Amino acid sequence: MAGVKKIPLRKCTGCGEMKNKREMIRVIKTPQEEILIDATGKKNGRGAYLCGNLECFLKARKNKGLERSLKVAIPEDVYAALESELNQINGKQ
Repeated sequence: MAGVKKIPLRKCTGCGEMKNKREMIRVIKTPQEEILIDATGKKNGRGAYLCGNLECFLKARKNKGLERSLKVAIPEDVYAALESELNQINGKQ
């Protein structure tokens, strides 16, 4: 019997759906308390995951899903920076 490789799943903080980890965007809180988008998925820090679309980001912002997952209050300017980075990732300007 050949071993079947498990696909890691993560839960979106916006919509709550479980999806393949590689399809998700990781948002991290670094040890220096910075909130960043982790494109590689390997940076050091506490992580929360979002689907790649803007609707999930807006939902997570409204229901404070990112704040709960990262266990920190996120200032409005950080949300604006995350939104612009997400737009760049999705190819919108």
